[in-house]
Amino acid sequence: MTERSERAGRHDTAAGGAATAVLVLEDGRVFHGTPYGAEGETFGEMVFNTGMTGYQETLTDPSYHRQIVAMTAPHIGNTGVNDEDPESSRVWVAGYVVREPARVSSSWRANRSLDDYLKEHGVVGIAIPGTRALTRHLRERGAMRAGVFSGQALAPVGELVERVRRSPGMEGADLAEQVSAAEPYVIPALGEKKYTVAAVDLGIKSMTPHRMAERGCEVHVLPATATAEDILALDPDGVFFSNGPGDPAAADGPVDALRGVLEAGKPFFGICFGNQIFGRALGLGTYKLRYGHRGVNQPVQDRRTGKVEISAHNHGFAVRAPLEGTFDTPYGPAEVSHVNLNDDCVEGLRLLDRPAFSVQYHPEAAAGPHDSASLFDDFCKLMERGGTTTTEENKGA
Repeated sequence: MTERSERAGRHDTAAGGAATAVLVLEDGRVFHGTPYGAEGETFGEMVFNTGMTGYQETLTDPSYHRQIVAMTAPHIGNTGVNDEDPESSRVWVAGYVVREPARVSSSWRANRSLDDYLKEHGVVGIAIPGTRALTRHLRERGAMRAGVFSGQALAPVGELVERVRRSPGMEGADLAEQVSAAEPYVIPALGEKKYTVAAVDLGIKSMTPHRMAERGCEVHVLPATATAEDILALDPDGVFFSNGPGDPAAADGPVDALRGVLEAGKPFFGICFGNQIFGRALGLGTYKLRYGHRGVNQPVQDRRTGKVEISAHNHGFAVRAPLEGTFDTPYGPAEVSHVNLNDDCVEGLRLLDRPAFSVQYHPEAAAGPHDSASLFDDFCKLMERGGTTTTEENKGA
């Protein structure tokens, strides 16, 4: 803890100063503000999201399980909250940090304020003037554990820092089962049914099966515990692995299930966490990014065409793979299909002799951008071919 943080903490929390809520990082940095949403305490990995829109989708994205999310856009809550935009049945973020909450919700679709919504779901939040300073701190020192404290949870800063340091970290965390559906369910095709898709829910967002249903897919959503036998028992035309939270290095069950799918030769498409599971199934390693990619403005290049798409991201881990040329896997040659132009992070993988590919980002992106929506069409093309492919066909998918 810095000397400045110690002095500020003693003044504001122990001596009854102006601050009524504090955000405490595990390295001792402290930010003071006012409660937003529920009061109390919460712990999680401190991350930031650069999106200017889509805060309701962010809050309800299961990939944010056990994370405290800071929004870098200065005004949050302007359009309130509605019942149509949630990506799941509940709010998943562990805590919420904003700069200036909207005083009034201004949207004909809103039926309550964001502040009320956070209180309804028991989400402890804080409004601080220093979201820019917080973001710069995380970019320099990396994502780290944090806690938000208000009301009766306030205590001397030294005590709060120790409580944060005792909270669980993200590395080694196996979280997919905690956010996954308990039982299978089916999303019917919109219009004529063309394909049957088995979608493994590692933290799936509601817009994802909807995007497939729009293309004639009957989507059978399976729990994260689904085995290869469970998946193949549906005799699907294709298999999908969703986004989700946690450390992919700890997700051995989904990796084993995917290996069975690849051995069976079923067309496969994975996004975000599903991309990392695909990488592990191919024998690749994963690693934790310094501060991750979270927002709707990440430039990704398709290495086959050179096309650059602006894409939506939410991940703190990435696949480690050779960026140039092909590499060998148990299922034949593979290649890195997409890269992030900001940091050369692996953004996609593709098998060359089997119908399987994945991307690290979110082509369904309900709040936008929609540059990558055609990836669902590529998946449908693989299923239309019935699981047979050649190297040239798969490159053109």
